[in-house]
Order: sequence, then C-alpha cells, then structure tokens
Amino acid sequence: MTKASDKTLNYAIIGTGMMGHEHLRNLALVRDRAGISLDVVALLDPDQPMLDSATELATALGFVQAQRYQRLDELPMDSIDAFVIVSPNFTHYDIIRELLPTRKAILCEKPVCTKIEHCDDLLKSLEGYSAPFWVAMEYRYMPPTARFLERLHHGDIGTPRLLAIREHRFAFLEKVGDWNRFTENTGGTLVEKCCHHFDLMRLMTRSEPVRVYASGAIDVNHLDETYAGRTPDIIDNALVIVDFENGMRASLELCMFADGAEPQEQLTAIGELGKLDAYIPGPDRFWPDAVDRHGKVVLSLRDKSVPTTDVLKVDKSLAAAGDHHGSTYYQHIRFAQAITEAGPVEVSISDGVKAVRMGAAAQESIATGQAVELSFI
Repeated sequence: MTKASDKTLNYAIIGTGMMGHEHLRNLALVRDRAGISLDVVALLDPDQPMLDSATELATALGFVQAQRYQRLDELPMDSIDAFVIVSPNFTHYDIIRELLPTRKAILCEKPVCTKIEHCDDLLKSLEGYSAPFWVAMEYRYMPPTARFLERLHHGDIGTPRLLAIREHRFAFLEKVGDWNRFTENTGGTLVEKCCHHFDLMRLMTRSEPVRVYASGAIDVNHLDETYAGRTPDIIDNALVIVDFENGMRASLELCMFADGAEPQEQLTAIGELGKLDAYIPGPDRFWPDAVDRHGKVVLSLRDKSVPTTDVLKVDKSLAAAGDHHGSTYYQHIRFAQAITEAGPVEVSISDGVKAVRMGAAAQESIATGQAVELSFI
C-alpha cells in the first residue's frame, strides 16, 4: 500500500490497558506494513503500573517520542492529530466532551457511551464536527465477518429472513479497579459486550430495529466476588430477539461461562435460497497449543448441493497483535485514510449510539420482562 500522506500523524492513546496495548501494536503494524506515516506521541493513564507497561511496549515498538501523562489537561493538544480513547466505558463521554473543542480526529472504543442521555448529547454535539469521529467496532473488520457480509449482500442466500449471532466465550477479564463488574460503569453486559453484535445486526439487515425482547441473568460468574461489600451485577448469559423495520428478525445468544468453546462466535443468515454461516475462533492466546484455527464462511444451498467453504487465514503477525483477528489493523488503516484522504467514516457516532440504544433496550427488557419499542430518527 502506498503512503496515505507524507505528513506524519501523531496519535495520543488515552487508556493503556489491554486494548490500549492492542491499539499500540496495531498502529506499529499500520506504520510498518501499510506505509502510513504515523507516530504515538502521548500515552495517558492515571494508573501508574499500566502507564509503565504501555511505555515499555511503545518504546519496543519504536514509538520513542511517546510522552507519559496522567491527566487529560496535560496533553499537548496542538501537537496531536488523532486521539484513541481506550479508557473504561464510563469515562468515554467526559473525555469526548473535553476533546471536542480541539476539532481533532477521534477514535473511541465501544461503547461510545453508557447512558442514553449521553448518547443524545453526543449526537447533537458532533453535528458538523469537522474531523473524523470513529467508533471502534472491531467485529466489523474480522475477516470471517467481512466475508460473511460480502456474501450476504451479494444475494447468495436470496433475501435474508432469519439471522442469528451466537457467542459462547469466557467470562469478563479482570480490569483495573474492577470497574467492569458493575452495570453502572459498563452500561450492562448487553451494552458493554454486545454493542458489537447489535451493530452487526444492523449491517446484516441493512435496516433499523423497532422492537427488542430479552431474557438474561447472572447465573454462574462473579457470584463469589465482592468489591467494597458489593456483589457484581453484570449478567453472564442472555437471549435477545430484535425485530427490524424491513420485516427481518435477528437473535443473539450470549453465554460467558463457555470457556473453551470452539468456535467462539457464529453468525447465521437464512434466506429462501439457503443458509450462510460464519465461524469465528476465540483469541489465539487462549489456545497456545492449537493449530490451524482459522475462521470460515460456509454457504449451504437448499438445492442440496455440496456446501462451499471459504477459509479465512489471518497473517500471524496480525493475529499476534490482539484478540480480534487483525481487525484492529484494518480499522486503523481506514481511520488514518479518513484523516489524510478525507475517506469515509465507516462507523459514525450515529452507528455507535444506535448500538448502545439496542443494548440498553435489551437490558431494560430483562429488567421489566417486557418488549421494548425503539424508534430512531
């Protein structure tokens, strides 16, 4: 790939935990493999050990100009071209609000916010924003997901009618301060974890949701944990059904006490011509002795012909850079091109907010036992 621009893009990473490390590694790959001139000049985190670890990694990756900061108001705003927000969910809104006056490019990890009133405010505040604002939805860019969507929209199964997403995985990982153990910090499991899935549903149907019904609970994980005398309240399994404006319907099956399940995720679409499945393995670091763990997309037609299978192999260096099968790398290339070449913002604030609203509606449905109507303007 040729250089997107002769200008070096200077990045600031806000939040230096596990995903902050993943963004650092992938930015280095974008620099080295995609030929995009970039540097990381700022690392920000109030947690000193995390900041130490990220500084060590940044230096090893060649980002020797990266300076350390613990507060947002310390950042040298004039020398930064792009901010990558990878801090805990509940901090996103305040950080975005503080960065908006800079009119600089922002990539914010999902969920973009955790409260509906914050969603409403960000939609309004970002109207006419002159720089790219991108919500990080890595699942869109996983090779099996991208191929699945390509074949789906090509019409390989006709018109999709019934869609399903299944994720059987491990429990929430430990985070600094254990912030992800409580709904008040995360927005709830169906916001924190599943905004990815609701975003994919909108891509799969190319329509907007009108009704959400969900059932879920915390049945296995975290029940023996206490933090300042409080027991975690994040659910660990759920079933969700979503009806869409165009008559399609989709379901989500989430289980977070299915460690070792293979594949970790499955996407399914069924139309009048056949069935399309994508199988996505879990992160390679949890399977150190496994070989040939590749994603695949399978098309099974109703004419009973032999199913066709696309095997999606991920370059080892991309797979080693994070838990998302190279998708963070592909996402960062597009984000950089949006900055330097006026390329499209593929995951807008509107997309990010709609995914949060769907997750919040599912959480409400669990709490009330009622279907929740949705209306997007």
